[in-house]
Amino acid sequence: MRRNIRTSLRRRGRGDAMARYDRLPEELRQWLAFAALPWSAQSALRIWQAAMAERPCPRHALDRLAAAEARLLARDAPRIWGGDHPARRG
Repeated sequence: MRRNIRTSLRRRGRGDAMARYDRLPEELRQWLAFAALPWSAQSALRIWQAAMAERPCPRHALDRLAAAEARLLARDAPRIWGGDHPARRG
């Protein structure tokens, strides 16, 4: 069946998003609960796994997630809130 919308956004994966979230490591779920951005479980897990492969330390992985989120906020802040938003100064 064809969808009745035209968008360049990729379709989200099939399946239960809550179940994917529930399978995440506890530390990652806690970080996501207070994240500034609405991360998908898949995106957050990708960063987590890359950081853990580099150095198997949850604190290191959480620092990598925080850095990724800060980069995204700094990138989007001028477009959303204007060029003088504090997130841009990061």
